Amino acid sequence: MIHETIVTTSSPGGTPHVAPMGVRFELGQAILAPFRPSRTLDNILATRAAVINFTTDVRIFAGCVTGAQRDWPTCAASKVAGVRLAQSLAHSELHLDHITDHPQRPVLHMRCVHTETHAPFGGFNRAQAAVVEGAILVSRLFMLPADKIDREMAYLQIAIDKTAGPYERVAWDWITQAVDHFRATGEAVDKAPGPDATHTF
Repeated sequence: MIHETIVTTSSPGGTPHVAPMGVRFELGQAILAPFRPSRTLDNILATRAAVINFTTDVRIFAGCVTGAQRDWPTCAASKVAGVRLAQSLAHSELHLDHITDHPQRPVLHMRCVHTETHAPFGGFNRAQAAVVEGAILVSRLFMLPADKIDREMAYLQIAIDKTAGPYERVAWDWITQAVDHFRATGEAVDKAPGPDATHTF
């Protein structure tokens, strides 16, 4: 099972980085597999630490993947050299145990050293789930045929129309703008130097 989370890391100099990432849990460890190049990967290799954040604020997924907004409030982690989302519902702090190296997508086996719960999880509504799916779709635009993108977006739009609140509508606007940009230019909108690759999930 893959859990869609927000992973926060810090550079050795203390600069925070926020990225959506799917995480697996196996034999008591969190398994992360970022694609190269990836600032998340660079930070983890440098500090041996990361934080998994659980949130229903889907703007963070959409903002990071589309490049519309990458700077989200963070605060210091409790036990590792890193940061967590300031408004996470819960977070788990991780220490790098070992790496299964790969030229494209190394696998990071990480041990949980601390977990905190900050607020109850009320569950995702359909629009929130649609935004997460839309963010994953944006991360794979370069891999998918145009008709599949159209079908997926049309289906997800139903949930947005029926159940979205203000945050979900902002996030969905970022996603639709990213899709439109890709259709017009053939390029992903996330072209800033050094962030995680757009296929973060």
